[in-house]
Amino acid sequence: MNQRPNNQLFDAYFTARDMREVFCDQGRVQAMLDFEAALARAEARVGLIPQTAVAPIEAACQAGHYDFAALGEAIATAGNSAIPLVKALGKQIAANDAEAERYVHLGATSQDVMDSGLVLQLRQALALIESDLAQLGEILATQARRYVATPLAGRTWLQHATPVTLGMKIAGWLGAVTRSRQRLCELKPRLLVLQFGGASGTLAALGKQAMPIATALAEELQLSLPEQPWHTQRDRLVEFGAVLGLIAGSLGKLGRDISLLMQTEAGEVFEPSAPGKGGSSTMPHKRNPVGAAVLIGAATRVPGLLSTLFSAMPQEHERSLGLWHAEWETLPEICCLVSGSLRQALLVADGLEVDAERMARNLDLTQGLVLAEAVSIVLAQRVGRETAHHLLEQCCKRAVAEQRHLRAVLGDESQVTAQLSDAELDQLLDPAHYLGQAHTWVERAVAEHIALTA
Repeated sequence: MNQRPNNQLFDAYFTARDMREVFCDQGRVQAMLDFEAALARAEARVGLIPQTAVAPIEAACQAGHYDFAALGEAIATAGNSAIPLVKALGKQIAANDAEAERYVHLGATSQDVMDSGLVLQLRQALALIESDLAQLGEILATQARRYVATPLAGRTWLQHATPVTLGMKIAGWLGAVTRSRQRLCELKPRLLVLQFGGASGTLAALGKQAMPIATALAEELQLSLPEQPWHTQRDRLVEFGAVLGLIAGSLGKLGRDISLLMQTEAGEVFEPSAPGKGGSSTMPHKRNPVGAAVLIGAATRVPGLLSTLFSAMPQEHERSLGLWHAEWETLPEICCLVSGSLRQALLVADGLEVDAERMARNLDLTQGLVLAEAVSIVLAQRVGRETAHHLLEQCCKRAVAEQRHLRAVLGDESQVTAQLSDAELDQLLDPAHYLGQAHTWVERAVAEHIALTA
């Protein structure tokens, strides 16, 4: 059997199914046909074409009527997808109403069809991404509050620093999600606009009826009418791509943190387990961070695709050669990668498995050294900063050399015990008492999320 090859072996892993449906062949073709049907309705509204032509055109504007393989072959010769589609559309209409065929695609150009069709697809994609981001924000807000007081080692330069809380770390992820949601809201009016300029952007073929038709067409498609056609001004699309790049990067940060916390040497936070998830083909004991891998993978791939969009911005005059073409698969692929990353992030965040006891043990790996700052700050108020810092530095070196806990070394140091009681030292060496504003940061991040969601 002759079967068309496909490259979707990894789609279930890297892409959300509903996003792939938006940008599959049927989704692309239907979006362009939606433009053609709306154009017919708009032109009939202003009296340019007879109302009787609308129904035959609309009836033919169903993607299921068309052979995608044949369209694909024709694109290789035509140079874009609209030219063969409009020809096929004309034939489909003529087969039922030869008179109506005269009015299809009137006054439009191929790029109008493709760009406006793309915007219709991006509107669907944007709705999916916004929904997933809102859901992820809600999950992260819940998790941040749940672990607001759960201490773990802060890590700077991959080394133990002072204590933080898991809730504070999750609140950091939440803040990035909230900001991306804000950015998407802000760019919507610039992105969701009609493309309609005709041959060179002047709509000269439509004469005095051009603006009424453009206005009606925008209304039919529920898009805004921009100040002018944007055939070679691509900042709208690139801005959307850039925000998607920020989302991919923020999710990659989440995935990186989770994967590091899952390392055997840390073992503090884990992706949710499931039968067959994260195993190895040869090592039965493995529990790999397969969700985090998608987040990190997307964060690695999207910047390269985004660079293509930026590189394609200086387009020539009123219609581009090659640079426009470079966008066709690039932005949809970015959408698909971000969608897959979001779906994996939802699974990971919702099912986090936390080992608070392991966190506590790891905090004590340095035998109190991570809390040297806490002692130094209090001691400095009594003996001066330089003296306190030098004293604590010497005690830390002694603790390492003698393989003793810092609390024991400090208890033997008369210059310390002369200033700090046993109870004070015990409290200063307790991670739970050196969490600073961690609770406040969680409250503020959750409040911003709630404010945006309300």
